[in-house]
Amino acid sequence: MMMMVMRAWWPRTTLLCLLWAVRYVVCRDVTVPPGPLYRVAGFPLSIPCAVTGYEGSRTQDFEWFLYRDDSQGRQMGVISTRDAGFPYAPFMPRVKSEEVRLERDSGDKIRLVFQRLRVEDQGRYECFTPNTDSKYLGNYSASVAVQVIPDTLLISYTRSLIGQPFLEGAELSLTCSAAISSNVHTHLSITFGVRAAATGSGSSPGTQRDIIAVDKELGLRPGRENSYQRRYDDGELTLMKKSGIGGMDAYVMKMSAVAPEDSGLYFCEASQWILDPDGTWQKIAQRSLEIGNLTVQPLADSLRVTSTPRGEVTVQLGSPLTLTCEVSGLAPGGQSGLLVRWMRIRAVSSDDRVSASGVSEDEVARYSPDGVVTWKDDSSRTGGGSMEKGADGKYSLRLFSAHPADSGVYRCAVSVFVGRRIPGSSAAATFTQRSDAVTVNLKTKEVKLSAVAQLAPGPLLKRGDTVTLLCNVSVVTTGPAQVEVQWLRKGLFPVQEGGDKGGVDGEAVEEKGLVLATLTHQGISRLYTNNSSEVSVDRLSPVTYSLRIFSAQSEDEGLFVCQAEVWGQDPQGVWYNSGTKAQSQSVRVYLYARAADLLLIPLVVGVSSALLVGVLIIATVTCCFMKQVSQAALPNIRRWSSP
Repeated sequence: MMMMVMRAWWPRTTLLCLLWAVRYVVCRDVTVPPGPLYRVAGFPLSIPCAVTGYEGSRTQDFEWFLYRDDSQGRQMGVISTRDAGFPYAPFMPRVKSEEVRLERDSGDKIRLVFQRLRVEDQGRYECFTPNTDSKYLGNYSASVAVQVIPDTLLISYTRSLIGQPFLEGAELSLTCSAAISSNVHTHLSITFGVRAAATGSGSSPGTQRDIIAVDKELGLRPGRENSYQRRYDDGELTLMKKSGIGGMDAYVMKMSAVAPEDSGLYFCEASQWILDPDGTWQKIAQRSLEIGNLTVQPLADSLRVTSTPRGEVTVQLGSPLTLTCEVSGLAPGGQSGLLVRWMRIRAVSSDDRVSASGVSEDEVARYSPDGVVTWKDDSSRTGGGSMEKGADGKYSLRLFSAHPADSGVYRCAVSVFVGRRIPGSSAAATFTQRSDAVTVNLKTKEVKLSAVAQLAPGPLLKRGDTVTLLCNVSVVTTGPAQVEVQWLRKGLFPVQEGGDKGGVDGEAVEEKGLVLATLTHQGISRLYTNNSSEVSVDRLSPVTYSLRIFSAQSEDEGLFVCQAEVWGQDPQGVWYNSGTKAQSQSVRVYLYARAADLLLIPLVVGVSSALLVGVLIIATVTCCFMKQVSQAALPNIRRWSSP
């Protein structure tokens, strides 16, 4: 029983002892920042004061006193939270105008704020808290020294943004000079920024964005908004310091290419910083200058791409062709890269697979931002053309000898990479614009072409024989010419898995034919057949071309045609496709059975007939013999059966 009473009494006794200890050990404590605090005349001063360990109301009162350096210890009442008549005469007007005021952070934390510090405000400031405790324990006040230093912060700029709007992609350079002169060690920070205009890109009027700054620890820091960090990393945004005039340092901010979202009111801000004894940086002076409004005109409104000649041009076959693309409306001296491409729009035949628009656009040549010229087909234009850049923004496409394949509708396409003179391979263009179209027609020489196909004379073709097809081609033209012959087979195609014929679309094969082999104008054989039989092509005479199918089988049967195409030679000795084609009539190839196959039929028929006759004979003989035996035994049966 005694043990149970002791267990119940012990926790309550311990709690009472702890409450008594807290009551008599916790003391009132008033704290202010360690000093001295150096502040600049004419700029704000803020001194925090906090009280802890008190009793009574959570909202404590505060009174501030000043002990000037020349007052020989006499105090001056500055301001109080509980007595409106507390301030001494020098502070009374300033308190009434709220130039000197108290700002409460919480019930037990308050700040003494001077809106504009004066030289005579230098001295020791004491924060006092009236007693609300049952006993006097701890300290009820704390003081900190304030040193007022003269204002030496200077700032100026050398160029105002007044005049014509900037073109998108133009370089922006702003210079701001600043200096401080102080016996106390302080740092100077410089910030370039912009305030959005009322019609800014989605921003409310007066919204401020820091572009780039030299911060209080003398580090370079780009702004976080509006992609300034990316532009700084890419080298498009820089801030440099150099010696200025009159002992001032000049800070030069450069943006390699401005964008429409960069429009707004630009300013330069200089701040003086000091490291307080508690290890925190404090801004003790600041000045800002407005440099002016910047308006950026979008590239889409200024860029112009034109091509010459205009409309339609006709050139002779083999003559040179020059097309010029002129780019204007770019910002002078800008850092933007240009990709210039000449595109050709050709008419589309019914045989081509294209979109519903009925046209397809091919790239002929390009001039990249790093000055490299690339042709769509290097082999066809080796030494036959050039693409050059002129000093006046003109890009010329030169074809030394025009071919029929060069006819079509041309346009110049210009892609601009704003702020990136040499963009990466994956970089997207800021804007692309095309010129008006120019139609190029070529006067070609007349070419007459015909093709006749036939089987080579000989006996009837049988499976396993070599099939020879001949194509007689007739060409009437002026100048050197070569013929390219292609052999095609129509109908009776071997169907592979999935119904695919030769790996191409079945309907297209049925219509155009399956290409078996080609003999190019250079005399090169190209074989495409996928049958088991081997084929070859050859030129037997200046006008006769052959196709041979070795060990032909039934799957090689079908309708065969030859297609001829004329290649001409220009004055520079380059061969070109004239575009003239002719296709022969169809020749049917049918393979008869071999002699051995023909003998097999009577042999099979004969054996089958012999077997059938033998069976009939045996059946007949057996049937008659059994009948005679039964008739001979019938009288004896009757004899034995009579009474």
